[in-house]
Amino acid sequence: MKKDKLVSLIIPCYFEEAAVPLFYQETAKVMDSLPQYDFELIFVDDGSRDNTLAEIKKLSAVDKRVKYLSFSRNFGKESAMYAGLEYAKGDYVATMDVDLQDPPELLPEMLCLLETGEYDCVATKRISRKGEPPIRSLFARAFYKIINKISQTEIVDGARDYRLMTRQMVNSVLQVKEYSRFSKGIFSWVGYRTKWLEFQNTERIAGETKWSFWKLFLYSIDCIIAFSTVPLSLASVLGVVFCLFSFLAIVVIIIRELIWQGSAYGWPSLVCIIFLLSGIQLFCMGIQGQYISKTYMETKNRPKYLIKEQSEDNDE
Repeated sequence: MKKDKLVSLIIPCYFEEAAVPLFYQETAKVMDSLPQYDFELIFVDDGSRDNTLAEIKKLSAVDKRVKYLSFSRNFGKESAMYAGLEYAKGDYVATMDVDLQDPPELLPEMLCLLETGEYDCVATKRISRKGEPPIRSLFARAFYKIINKISQTEIVDGARDYRLMTRQMVNSVLQVKEYSRFSKGIFSWVGYRTKWLEFQNTERIAGETKWSFWKLFLYSIDCIIAFSTVPLSLASVLGVVFCLFSFLAIVVIIIRELIWQGSAYGWPSLVCIIFLLSGIQLFCMGIQGQYISKTYMETKNRPKYLIKEQSEDNDE
């Protein structure tokens, strides 16, 4: 007999063969403790080349709640989340990591909060970065401070992708079809009433993180470009400032030459000035290039992902 509401859990996976069974064991306990809901677990295999998909298929064979999508190659976590949102049929939809750093034990409380009707989304954030390298934590905090100063879209420090949303909010998120995605920003941009739950940071249950410092840095650039045009304004301001500086410098040089004959000579200072101005020009061109490159990718209108294989629809 079909129950009142269906809850979809979207779990992106990339080289997570060890974590998949452990995640299912813990999540199954929570699902079984909530008999008033139907559940579907949507594992999205993001082009893994290990046995991640095989482990998911084993679970799907014994539990009809387990479904899967498998990409033709690695498209990235953002594409995996978007695919899961498109595939999900639930009245409530959650996105969460397979490494158990997003505690499944929070789901009952999240469901209770949504059932009150006061909120459209229950999101989670870490109250500490315990176990994270200090330099990574330093840059992460700096990123959140910068983006919240230069963008009108607030992105909460410590926010996780782990959140439970109503169907209405999910449909709104799916309307944002941009190619270069930063989901934390998109979740905030679409609005809706959000309740934040805080929890202590925990170590991943198995495997290794796929997010290197460099990947996180590039990801942060994507966020800044997607949700702020301040860098473009910065390039313009730098151009005006250095034009004024150059004009003043020319005036000073003329006055010095009039007072002290021959004082304007000297190639080392000239070379330093050329290098400085050239560096500023390249920096400004680089900022513009980033925006142009993102625009170029959007105009191509390529699909965000390609599905090679997926589970059959087991709905009765």
